[in-house]
Amino acid sequence: MTHVVIIGAYGSAGAAVAGDLVEAEDIELTLIDNGEPGGGLCILRGCMPSKEVLSAGAHRFQARHDERLVGDVPEVDLEAVVERKDDHVLDWAGHRRDSVHEMAERDDVTFIHDTATFVDEHTVRAGGEEHEADYVVIATGSSVNVPETPGIDEVDFMTSDQVLDATEFPDSGIVMGFGYIGMEMVPYLAEAGGMELTVIEHDDRPIDEGDPEFGDEALDIYENNWDVTIPTNCYEKELEETEDGGVRLTVEYDDGSEETFEADQLFLFTGRRPTVEGLGLENTPVSVDGDWARDTMQTRDADHIYAVGDVNGKEPILHVAKEQGFTAAENIVRQEAGGSLEAYRNVHHHVIFSGLGVYPFARVGHNEETAKEAGYDIVTATRQASDDGVFKSKDVPEGLAKLVVDADDGTVLGWQGMHYHADSFAKTFQTIVELGLDVRDLPDRAYHPTLPENVDGLIRDCVDQL
Repeated sequence: MTHVVIIGAYGSAGAAVAGDLVEAEDIELTLIDNGEPGGGLCILRGCMPSKEVLSAGAHRFQARHDERLVGDVPEVDLEAVVERKDDHVLDWAGHRRDSVHEMAERDDVTFIHDTATFVDEHTVRAGGEEHEADYVVIATGSSVNVPETPGIDEVDFMTSDQVLDATEFPDSGIVMGFGYIGMEMVPYLAEAGGMELTVIEHDDRPIDEGDPEFGDEALDIYENNWDVTIPTNCYEKELEETEDGGVRLTVEYDDGSEETFEADQLFLFTGRRPTVEGLGLENTPVSVDGDWARDTMQTRDADHIYAVGDVNGKEPILHVAKEQGFTAAENIVRQEAGGSLEAYRNVHHHVIFSGLGVYPFARVGHNEETAKEAGYDIVTATRQASDDGVFKSKDVPEGLAKLVVDADDGTVLGWQGMHYHADSFAKTFQTIVELGLDVRDLPDRAYHPTLPENVDGLIRDCVDQL
């Protein structure tokens, strides 16, 4: 029997590895996780609970923007939001936990509810015992990243974890971190919490993965719809506590000038880092410096140790974690059989639930910049949401979409959207891009409901250029 130890079996990546290997012949599994109640980041503190709370803010936002509704704008009951979120999280976590424990009912699968530590590169200690492994899969996820800004230890701050549990907020806040976590949390704080916010942006605009017009649109949507100020091209220089217990942040702009902002509360949405502390990797050849996991999901320094999901630092997104888990499981089987291993490759597909999810940003495949960098000659089409009457009729007139097409053969290379239901549109374009379809072969015909007329316009514009 080939023995595979999976550290982090409750998470999406670890569960994916286990689910694939549990049916494989001659493989013994030891599944280890110290989580409580179990479920991994996405279920407990990530995409699922965040969408739960965003939905409450979205309802208020849309009610507030519809002049056909009369009376006072309803307030968000934060206690009710958190209570319902917690109930759902427990249900989701229980489903994941049960699926892992069901696997452990098999004779060749053992589950250990404990922390795991490497004794050496083939030995893992957990549950008071040492487990000799032929292969080890590290799927320990990620943890909140706290930057080393001077003064950070002297001030109180809240991370996204605390925001998801908060039943009250102060009047004002300073936000450090305007990546996908900040893009999602800032409108929630402003809408559901009624906060005045200053959000620090290091570059010209947010949304690094999008073409510039999408980051510019995001700035307009945020500053026009909420009490949000977003200074750009500046970096955090120093933090201090104010006399009344608030926070003071000094930033330095690219031109060398400085500015100071004060608020009641500091929010850190400064990303996440791989969770490797306490794993005992110093007892193995594995170093986590740089790009420490190969595209085969094997670690750079040890062929029999795999790293999947957020912990490998490649792309901290749920669906990627699961796909990496499947790749790792298949490669372990291939490796044991002496076969060639396959690299994990994915077409870029990512959604940010910006604008409370009313105006989400989505990208599939190439944007204009990456397509040019890859050597393509391209044609593009951009369409504003305001070009389509249906967006106005639904009272969501902001946003835009863009299509990128190979000028030589018409292949759809990528799409970006930042508008109402862009997250759902993305699945259509994932299919189109991954199948390598020619834009001229896409049907341009009436479709009901009419929201996807935006798609038809992009297709027509690119076909005309070809």
